[in-house]
Amino acid sequence: MTTSHIEEEIYFFRKKLQNHGLYNNLKTLEDIRIFMESHVYAVWDFMSLLKALQRDLTGSRLPWTPPNNPVLARFINEIVLDEESDLNDQGEVQSHFEMYLDAMDELGADHNGIDDLISRLQSGDHFTLGMINGQTDERTRDFVAFTLDTVGSQNTVAIAAAFAFGREEIIPEMFLKILKSADPESKRYTKLRYYLQRHIELDGDQHGPLSMRMIEEICGTNEKNWMIALESAKTSISKRIALWDTINEKIVRAKAAVRTHHLI
Repeated sequence: MTTSHIEEEIYFFRKKLQNHGLYNNLKTLEDIRIFMESHVYAVWDFMSLLKALQRDLTGSRLPWTPPNNPVLARFINEIVLDEESDLNDQGEVQSHFEMYLDAMDELGADHNGIDDLISRLQSGDHFTLGMINGQTDERTRDFVAFTLDTVGSQNTVAIAAAFAFGREEIIPEMFLKILKSADPESKRYTKLRYYLQRHIELDGDQHGPLSMRMIEEICGTNEKNWMIALESAKTSISKRIALWDTINEKIVRAKAAVRTHHLI
């Protein structure tokens, strides 16, 4: 099996994600606010996937030994550098997750739930799904559960496949179009605009091909590993679709509530 075979096998899931109704409903800043309040959990749990790969593919264990594949080690370390300690719009060192929270503040989106979760984890609490704010819907919690279960499995193949195949591709460009419409002179929403532009820059030509190379190197000629990668890829995209479903439903309900209010 190859990454091309996996791409063929997940084609239906990819198309379903790319043609999701959510994209037709993301029209206004209020829609972005609603999106971000759920999506922030995906921004957060992505870091656990990335750090698990850093654990497995770099010389991060003690005592230190050289990584098996220095090219993949560099690839992962470079992504960690950018995601965990990039420069924000003010030239200050900040993680992309924290940039996202600042962008939420800029738009007036609520992130109290994720703030409480992070605070409890930093205090040493062991993570459970019950720690996620009760107002967060089941499919968002299910998305997080899949990610952290994958990380907890310590199966490098499954983790790498979720990382390589499970990320969204359309959102940054779409959000930038909405921001341009709402703020033609680009004087407001600078933090969200900067965050989106950074991801477009970083997720360009280099990261995609290297992600595929990572899968090829990890799976090698082991058919069992390829089947694990395929299953992880399918499940990760399915979970992403379910997350999009729940966000879309929230946006549709909010639009309906506004229309009803105007009729009263």
